[in-house]
Order: sequence, then structure tokens, then C-alpha cells
Amino acid sequence: MSRFLLPRFSSLSPYVPGEQPRDRTYIKLNTNESPYPPSPEVLACLGREDLADLRLYSDPEGIALRSALAERYGLRPEIVFLSNGSDDILNFAFLAYAADGKKAYYPDITYGFYPVFAALHGTRPTVVPLREDFTVPAEAFCENDGLVVLANPNAPTGLALSPAEIETILKANPDQVVLVDEAYVDFGADTCLPLLSRYPNLLIARTFSKSRSLAGARLGFALAGAGLIDDLNRIKYATNPYNINRLTLKIGEAAVRSDAYFEENCRRIARTRDETAASLRDMGFSVLPSLSNFLFARHKAFPGDALYRRLKERGILIRHFSAERIRD
Repeated sequence: MSRFLLPRFSSLSPYVPGEQPRDRTYIKLNTNESPYPPSPEVLACLGREDLADLRLYSDPEGIALRSALAERYGLRPEIVFLSNGSDDILNFAFLAYAADGKKAYYPDITYGFYPVFAALHGTRPTVVPLREDFTVPAEAFCENDGLVVLANPNAPTGLALSPAEIETILKANPDQVVLVDEAYVDFGADTCLPLLSRYPNLLIARTFSKSRSLAGARLGFALAGAGLIDDLNRIKYATNPYNINRLTLKIGEAAVRSDAYFEENCRRIARTRDETAASLRDMGFSVLPSLSNFLFARHKAFPGDALYRRLKERGILIRHFSAERIRD
């Protein structure tokens, strides 16, 4: 840390990505990537002309991709927002709705970037403990006075609230934005999309990283009412208007038009997830009923850090968390 860093950032604890060692070939389960390649349409969509056009700026409005997403989800393109990964949406939301001492509410066990963005933007967070069974207490997020942020399914638990529970939260917070992070929704949970037309305070964040096999492309999108989309665009055009490169925009279009391929991959991943959960339970693990593409498990006889180390020695990378409630 240099002496030039502003004092407000000196105590900032940045997000720690899943490790990516290069010393050998690993079975890599620690960052929730897809085991399957992008669709054939994605692999075939780029040609020499696309590479030659890298001399030109990308379309800051992403009109073609927004139109494809709008068609896919039965929406108007005006209520689709494109981002450099869904983390940009989260960052913008904390900045737009919870910066400079405003409040934000999120669970104590959830995606690790939420507290980072809260600290980055001077947010006053209220951290709501999950229940003993790791479910989200929906009632604790009602009648709040700040931004509500919920990963659904939650990470790292894989558990999800129902749209009816989310609707209760939306009704109870008409003057606050409720951000539902649906990064993992395609693996078995129910989306909150049907609520979008009725609740102008609903902001849905999605990503191409998981179900559409494009983690390396860094592409996300938000769905919300026109007012919230205008807010996000205001932040975007004040920071980086050309936030998505030309190649990513084009492969994003191809990915949107590859529904049959990605939906079959999601089914295959869900089958593998459920078979693996059953095998782990047979080995004495307790495993939560995941609706994501990962499993949250522990064994009463083995500490979590020991399992992590021994698996890594055998060439398998998993994610281990050191927080007290989930260290095993």
C-alpha cells in the first residue's frame, strides 16, 4: 500500500477470487465455471472481419445484444442493461443507491463482493444472519430503509427464496431498491422475472458466466424498470461508456440464440450436482439441497481446511471459507 492512497481506502479488504494455480492440471471446482464449452454458434460466430473491426469502438448501447435479450425474455430493449460481468451491476447499484452513508441489507453468508462494495462506497451495511439451516429469513428484509441485496440462489449455500417470498420483500420496501442477483438461477431456481412489470423497485442481475459458459468473456446484464435502467446508464456513462468490447457483444448475441444448447447443459449439470450430492451423503457428508451449479457440504469428522488441502494435493480445487459459521 502506498502513502498516496486515500485514508478511506486504507482499511478496504478486497474481494479474493478463487485461486487459479498453474503448477499442474487441476479438476477445477472452486469458481463455479461451466465444464462445457460455449455453444457451437458462439465458437463459429467470429471471423477475420470481426478482428479487423477491433480498430473501432464497440457500440456503447449494445443495441443488437439488448434486442436479442429483450426478445428472449419478452421485454422491451429499453429495460435491459448490459455490463462487464454482473459484478459491474452490483458495483453500480451500491454506488447509486447505498453510497455515502446510506444503508444496505444483505445476509451474513452470501456472495463475498457485497461487503467489499459496501466498504468501497461508504455504505452502512446491516448484515442479516441466515437461519441455523442456512435459509434466508425473508421477514428480516421487510420494511427496511436501504438497498436490499439478495443472491438467489444464494452463494455459497445454493439455497433459494421463492418468487412469492421475494414479492413479499418488494411489497414491504416500495421506496427502496431490491436487487436480486440471479447468477445461478438457470440451474433450477425460479426467476423473479414475472414480478418485473409490477415492481419498479426490482432490479435483477444476470450473468453469461455460469450457464452460458462465458466466464472469460465478462458479460452480464440487468433487467429492471426504465427508471432503474436510467440510473445504471447514468453511472455507466460517467465511468466507462464502452464497457463491453466488440467481440464480447457479438458472442453474447450468439449465446442468447443458443438456448437449446445451454438449457441441455444446465440439465446435465443439475443431474451431476444431484448425483454428487447423493454420493457425498453416502460418504457421511451433510449437503444442502442446492439449486445452483455447486454444492455446500461438510463432514463432521474432517475440518474444512483439511479437506481442501488433501483434495488440492490430489489435483482437485474446491472453495474453502474461513468464516466461523462455515469454516468446515
